Amino acid sequence: MRPINLTEPMPTEKTGYQPQRAAVWMLAFRPFFLGGSILALLSISYWSLLLGGQVSWPLNIPAMVWHAHEMMFGFASVIAMGFLLTAAQTWTGVPSISKGSLMMLTSLWLIARVMFFVKLPMISPIGADLNLYLVILFQGAWWGGGILTLSRMLVKARNKQNYPFIGILTILFGFNMLFLYLVSEQQSVLALKVCDASVFAFTLLIGIVAGRVIPFFTARGLLLSEQVKCPRLDRLIWIVTLVVIISFIGKSLFSIDTLPGGIIAILAFLHLLRSVFWWRKEIINVPLLWSLQLAYFALGVGLAFIALSFFNTHIFFKDALHLITIGSIGMMIMSMMARVSLGHTGRPLKTPYFVNLAFVLIFCSAVSRSLLPLFINVSHAWLLSGVLWSLGFILFLFHYFPILINKRIDGRLG
Repeated sequence: MRPINLTEPMPTEKTGYQPQRAAVWMLAFRPFFLGGSILALLSISYWSLLLGGQVSWPLNIPAMVWHAHEMMFGFASVIAMGFLLTAAQTWTGVPSISKGSLMMLTSLWLIARVMFFVKLPMISPIGADLNLYLVILFQGAWWGGGILTLSRMLVKARNKQNYPFIGILTILFGFNMLFLYLVSEQQSVLALKVCDASVFAFTLLIGIVAGRVIPFFTARGLLLSEQVKCPRLDRLIWIVTLVVIISFIGKSLFSIDTLPGGIIAILAFLHLLRSVFWWRKEIINVPLLWSLQLAYFALGVGLAFIALSFFNTHIFFKDALHLITIGSIGMMIMSMMARVSLGHTGRPLKTPYFVNLAFVLIFCSAVSRSLLPLFINVSHAWLLSGVLWSLGFILFLFHYFPILINKRIDGRLG
């Protein structure tokens, strides 16, 4: 399997064709990374205030449902879409979405976020659910636009090796719509289980992307002669992850005894084994490498804790799951955004100390949310996790906000 090649920094001199239009609409990574990062900061800050009792909850749906939806289908999904729509241009040579079309797609995503909170008139028979139906409409339109754009690019270039990404995004789209439908039917418990299943689906995306970029980035960053490849293990991880998703759905939604704990334990072992294969001690000197490796390691550890939660009543499933959602998905997202934003704007692949600190804060947030409840008051652990996450994204946005809205330093389009 080929690595995901990303545009590396180009010479800093101007090339004479600086675009005049707003740079933020040049490629999908710019508005999607920016919007996703701001959402990560605002939503968790608001969630922390709710936990602390400083603000009241204005919506008809449970606060936990909103929190789960926005972090999985608002934050993580928009970053994944931005990465794939940007990388696909490099894979295929087909121009990706930009300018007016990108503005429209971004607007759909943004309106879906806002629709949760906009006060609308009571229209019978829709009544209080009108907001939710509008979220479904705009969120579904955003998913559809993104998936169709990616599909068009890959199919036009006959880039079959990346077709699996279309399937994974479609699965996440389906989970999102099912989640919102269940919420509209006041089936919040089932909706949260669907969200849990979507986390496992997202680990499938992480497994594929990490399997390509981590060996590639490690070889480039450490000047190694060749990449560490384990194709059989890669394929086995994809297969077992699909079995885990099916098994978890069977157990959670249909009460079928599919033994998900044992299968998840196998998947955890496979991810941890691959993590060991990729490790090099020199990585600790390169923040853009150790942050990726630590995020991937957290995936294996998180899966191991989830497996244990099926057999040990002292380990709670939701706590273990957050080691994946924060420590793996959240930290890998930040690390990938940090690298992609530099590479695709013509900047050197180096991060300042406070961005490196942001990586540490996100990992500490994961530990606080997942492990500290075993030792301290649960609400205090959750609140500390939220504060650490918010501080991490404040530092990240402080550095990357101007990078994402300004033109490439080498004058090229992108």
